Amino acid sequence: MVAEFHLGIHTIGVYNSNVMKSGNLPDTERLSILIATILLAYATAHFVDLPSRDLSFEFAGIFLPVQITVNTAVALIVSGMTAIGMDWLLREHPRRESGSTISHWVLPALTAWVVSVPLGNLPLGPIWWAAFMLGGLLLLLVLTAEYITADPNDIRQPVAAAGLTALSFMLFLVLSVSLRSLGVRLLIVLPATGLTVGLVSLRSIHLQLHGSWEISKAIAIILIVVQFAAAFHYLPITPISYGVLLLGLVYALINFLVNLHRDQTWRLAIIDPLFILGIMWTIAIIFR
Repeated sequence: MVAEFHLGIHTIGVYNSNVMKSGNLPDTERLSILIATILLAYATAHFVDLPSRDLSFEFAGIFLPVQITVNTAVALIVSGMTAIGMDWLLREHPRRESGSTISHWVLPALTAWVVSVPLGNLPLGPIWWAAFMLGGLLLLLVLTAEYITADPNDIRQPVAAAGLTALSFMLFLVLSVSLRSLGVRLLIVLPATGLTVGLVSLRSIHLQLHGSWEISKAIAIILIVVQFAAAFHYLPITPISYGVLLLGLVYALINFLVNLHRDQTWRLAIIDPLFILGIMWTIAIIFR
């Protein structure tokens, strides 16, 4: 009886020890430095006034002027810095599987880029500061969740993966609404939308299929969504409705392809995506 009691206590102790070991979080000092540096870059871009540079490209007979501003440069720099910072955090993870950390760079870099869009175009005021603080919170959540998913044995890994998937969809919605609100030309909207859709699709499918990179599926989703984005661009609808229409389509396509990958018949695979798509498009139409 005493031996069994001690064995039970030992088992509980080992279990609790494993839970504690799997409950790792990023180093607070490193995380604080990374987020503070990113937010400082956003603030600097807003308060520094540098002359813009106009570039022009011609493709297939289409003239495309591109204006390079300090916000454009900061968005690119911050995205790269966030990806490098994510790698910096993961290098100190005590239970990370060996190998590349590139899969964990995608959403942090995308988050930094998407946050830069409204911050670079909104006037300084309460809304800008609210977006500034929300952007910092989003970065904190994404970086922490990516750190957790680096350990496949972490008991919080499924929750973190689900959270990252939800955050990726929210980022796409924020970008779509921002581009629509700013009245950006279609020739700029389509590449930005396609790039974001591709990154969101790749990472979302990667998380749901536990490490499988489905590049062909992501390309198919990009081609379909870009066509709809071009059509929706000319509809007399609000930015929120525009974003919800595209978000519903992206969600439906990703989940349909994931269901097919899991060996479901196409009839079963399409039920849930169509149901969610119908709900989201109905909401978008009602509040157009």
